[in-house]
Amino acid sequence: MGLRHTLLDVTPLRSSPQFRRLWIGQALSGFGSQMTLVAVMFQVWQTTKSTAWTGAVGLAGAIPLVVLGLFAGSLVDRVDRRKVYLLTTGGLAVCSLLLALQGFLGHLPAAGVVALVAAQSCFSAGGGPASRTFIPQLLPKHQLAAGLALNRIAFQGAMLMGPALGGLIVGWLGVGGCYLIDALTFGAALYGAFGLPRMGPGAEPSRPGLRGVADGLLFLVRTPVVRGALLTDLAATVLSMPISLFPLINAERFGDNPRTLGLFLTAIAVGGVAASLLSGTFTRLPRPGLVMLGGSATWGAALALFGMSPHPWIGLAFLVLAGAADTIAVVSRSTIVQLHTPNELLGRVGAAEQIVGQAGPDIGNMRAGLVADATTGTAALIGGGLLCLGAVAVVAAITPDLRSSPAASPDAAASRLPARVRATSPKVTLSNVSGSARSGHG
Repeated sequence: MGLRHTLLDVTPLRSSPQFRRLWIGQALSGFGSQMTLVAVMFQVWQTTKSTAWTGAVGLAGAIPLVVLGLFAGSLVDRVDRRKVYLLTTGGLAVCSLLLALQGFLGHLPAAGVVALVAAQSCFSAGGGPASRTFIPQLLPKHQLAAGLALNRIAFQGAMLMGPALGGLIVGWLGVGGCYLIDALTFGAALYGAFGLPRMGPGAEPSRPGLRGVADGLLFLVRTPVVRGALLTDLAATVLSMPISLFPLINAERFGDNPRTLGLFLTAIAVGGVAASLLSGTFTRLPRPGLVMLGGSATWGAALALFGMSPHPWIGLAFLVLAGAADTIAVVSRSTIVQLHTPNELLGRVGAAEQIVGQAGPDIGNMRAGLVADATTGTAALIGGGLLCLGAVAVVAAITPDLRSSPAASPDAAASRLPARVRATSPKVTLSNVSGSARSGHG
């Protein structure tokens, strides 16, 4: 009995056929996306031999999400979210097919490949917020954290094995073959989405344009629990993101050994997978906000200890701890956000969460690199970890609801809706949000 409550809770996969199909489809598609990332980086590097161009690949993925995200979230809250997801997933598949065609028939210049990556990111700007609205409508409230943990382990599995598989396929079939396999995996994602019921935007759809975006931002301002969760994530990523420091730390502390460098990211992924497999230990706890704060603080502390560690294996152990803490914090944060957000605003709040998750690490890696240039990699790691601890403590101190709230209060969530939405949506409850979808046929 104790072991069952410790391990990953797979109840959502058993109880909801719709969630199960969606999860399998998104997991397979995630593997394809990670393979394509390797193929794109390989092709751009082979074409240009320029790190500026390989860096442009990352920017091409991040900028559309940041620029279009809130507007896409407002659109998601105005129309059938299932249709948005189907259209954007189809668009992603078309982009992968175009990448495959240029890979087989003659490579595009680097600028053309980067433009296709940017086009994919534009579709992701709409598809991401849409998909974030599904779990609260497919699962009962008490299974929400377990569903998010299952999504997390699928993501981590793709991160852990997708790039290695992509490298093997590029070496065997070339970049065109890798892109084609990615395009085919979108078929699984579409299959999962076709099994979903209609995902309406709620009793009062979002207003168009800037007014709808403003309603979403106003909700974030009025909802300390959701605001605090996103701020905690920003503190962890912007102040202590370590990825850009790994080559320098490896050279400073571990003799510039490439085998050690390769283990850094693997150690974080191993910690994340382990935490997901044992996620029953925290997804069943009654206060996800407190769990998230603890996970974020542990992330910062583990990275500071990694910076202090003179021994490679002890340092890798701290990275494993950091990866586990990151998974705990991310799953708990998403649980908080979705539990405390009414159906009418799930798309816009999901878009804000996506922007934080995308822009935070990019800014954090840039910040860490600048600090390391001015000091040392060790100083940047230790200082970033300590800053993260301080920022998490501040958020915890100024957001008591984040520490104590055991679950969403539907009345409180409804009270923070913009007035025009609240007036037409007097019965916004999580049970109403998810009940109709759960009663649909499998």
